[in-house]
Amino acid sequence: MNEIKIFCPATIANLSCGFDVLGLCLETIGDEMIIRKVNEKGIRITKIIGADLPLETKKNVAGVAALALLNSINSEFGFEIEIHKKIKSGSGIGSSSASAAGAVFGINELLGKPFSRHELVEFAMKGEVVASGCEHADNVAPCLLGGFTLVRGYEPLDVIRIESPEELYAVVLHPHIEVKTADARAVLQPMISLKSAITQWGNVGGLISGLYTKDYELIGRSLKDVVVEPLRKHLIPSFDKVKFTAIHNGALGAGISGAGPSIFALCKGFDVAEKVAHSMTEEYLNTGIPADIHISKINPIGVSII
Repeated sequence: MNEIKIFCPATIANLSCGFDVLGLCLETIGDEMIIRKVNEKGIRITKIIGADLPLETKKNVAGVAALALLNSINSEFGFEIEIHKKIKSGSGIGSSSASAAGAVFGINELLGKPFSRHELVEFAMKGEVVASGCEHADNVAPCLLGGFTLVRGYEPLDVIRIESPEELYAVVLHPHIEVKTADARAVLQPMISLKSAITQWGNVGGLISGLYTKDYELIGRSLKDVVVEPLRKHLIPSFDKVKFTAIHNGALGAGISGAGPSIFALCKGFDVAEKVAHSMTEEYLNTGIPADIHISKINPIGVSII
């Protein structure tokens, strides 16, 4: 096999209480990539459709992640990468991670799978540095592994995959504004109170427990953020109103997707998700800012071959 076409799914990171450690994989939103094995060694980005992103390998998240993989293995081949972006940059649903994860997944397939999906996470994290200035796995891990993922630790990297409850749906409202991850990180505070820390890790434990036991009410009670959301929500017009209307119309909980500006809600059942999606859309119309709405099951596979 000398060429592969893959689907690189969008993701929701943080999930309110799990800043930089929790994420989930979406089923209905994602990029496509075509990766070709070539005789000339190295990585070349040959085409990007749908976004104005650099073709220069060391300035592109896919290129940097791919180089990290190649530098760890003695490959006789090089690779060309063609990216069809359908996840907007700065949307808060893992645009950069889809590119990074897709690149390492595709190259790994063409090399005969020398690395497991868990091992690919470390390479994909290298690409995230280009987008946000630091290595983090809360988007690339669910993109590669599917379902929910918990990053228990970074030194060494320890990622746990968690199956999604069957009836869980995600709704994502994406306003047509951009919030750069680096800017969203700049508003964060390096120190938090002990009271906030206790509340936050209680919610993380509750969310994990709710996922394993399929306790939807517990999942909802745990989708609360007292650390990051209060500092970031002013970057998203009408965030509080949209969150309120989502929960009022049946969502288990709602919050900022990744660094924003997208707002996510988790729901039990498709009918509830449809009602929540409609209510969030109607509320956001009052801002005058165009927005997209997505309803998705949780993707159990992650990056996949088309």
